[in-house]
Amino acid sequence: MTTRMVPVMIPEPLYRRLERTSAKIRRPVNDVVASTLAAMLPPSPDLSDDLADELSGMIWFSDEKLYSATQPTFTPTMQARLATLNEISDERPLTPNEEKEQMRLLAQYERSILRRAQAYAILAQRGHPIPNYNDLPPIL
Repeated sequence: MTTRMVPVMIPEPLYRRLERTSAKIRRPVNDVVASTLAAMLPPSPDLSDDLADELSGMIWFSDEKLYSATQPTFTPTMQARLATLNEISDERPLTPNEEKEQMRLLAQYERSILRRAQAYAILAQRGHPIPNYNDLPPIL
């Protein structure tokens, strides 16, 4: 990824906070600034406006609320239904209602994954330890 140097005037107290944060998480100040900007700006233009707003708004969550957001919202019942629809689609074309349900379930699955990832990213930025991939709670 290419980078660009952007001179920005930052008040001294804010810069000291950046230095303390960067020391705490053992990352350069420019990395802290870049990750903060990435978290604050709308994620991807491919996302719906409501999901992009939800993800960017998570930067204001308390740590407790962020930890709560790391829990899956895609239930085992939803997973089972999605698996059933996927199996049906292997055997025959889905009906319009089944296809709509499959798309809705996929969107809910993706939303759950993106919310969890955003919560973990913000927690990591704040200096909290993040579990290894294999230690994460299951998606379902």
